[in-house]
Amino acid sequence: MQLKYDEKGLIPAVVQNAQTGKVLMLGYMNEESLELTKQKNQVVFFSRSRNELWHKGETSGNYLDVVSIAADCDGDSLLIKAVPHGPTCHTGEESCFFNNIEVSEPKESYDFHVVYDLFDVIKGRKENPIEGSYTNYLFDKGIDKILKKVGEESAETIIAAKNNAPDEIIYETSDLIYHLLVMLCDRGVDPKEIFNALHLRRSGKY
Repeated sequence: MQLKYDEKGLIPAVVQNAQTGKVLMLGYMNEESLELTKQKNQVVFFSRSRNELWHKGETSGNYLDVVSIAADCDGDSLLIKAVPHGPTCHTGEESCFFNNIEVSEPKESYDFHVVYDLFDVIKGRKENPIEGSYTNYLFDKGIDKILKKVGEESAETIIAAKNNAPDEIIYETSDLIYHLLVMLCDRGVDPKEIFNALHLRRSGKY
């Protein structure tokens, strides 16, 4: 496909976290920076303010490893899926898009990112304990208590499914997932690794 650069020879490029689907930032590329991006397998922009090539992460170390590059239907913008090394925004935020202008809660949500959000909260509790937190109670009691809760919630999920009770299945499965996330955090395993393993199974590599 023939890409359509603007009058300054630039094309906008949206960067998306390949593992979570979260939009990380918007930058601009010219032909040279796009070619360097493909060669390095790391995102290289063209900085409009500095009027020069910008290898994202060269100063901070927060590189963006490229997974895929796609053009939109008109060929005038790019979508880059990448794996970030640390926060993408210069403020230290994971994404540059953190200033909410308007937020509305949908009646139904199918956003799996809540798993990552919940894991971040759990990890935050472990690093910065809060008095009265149930999550901190589990960490304080240790892995045996955490695994006991995983077992209990697994059994309750099985019973709910055996009883064919949809509301109970949803409730108990949610409890099970939460306690599994606590276990993963305690053992130092990131949920991203689980999704990576599932992706490998889906692609037939297992």
